[in-house]
Amino acid sequence: MNLIINGKACEVPDRIGTIQHLLEHFQLGQKVVIVELNQTILDQATRAETRITDGDRIEIVHFVGGG
Repeated sequence: MNLIINGKACEVPDRIGTIQHLLEHFQLGQKVVIVELNQTILDQATRAETRITDGDRIEIVHFVGGG
C-alpha cells in the first residue's frame, strides 16, 4: 500500500489496515503521538478502528524528550 507519511511517499505492507497497525509497524504503538489522516486529527480511541487505504495522507507527530 502506498501512503504519504509526513510528506514523503512510503510503501507499507498491505496487511496494515488501521492507524493502530501503522503505528505498531513504525514502533510507535506505545508512544504519545498525534495522528492526522487526510487533514483530520484522529482521537486516540478511534485509531484501532480507523481504516487506511492506498493514497492516504498521514501526519504523525511524536514527542521527544531532551535537555
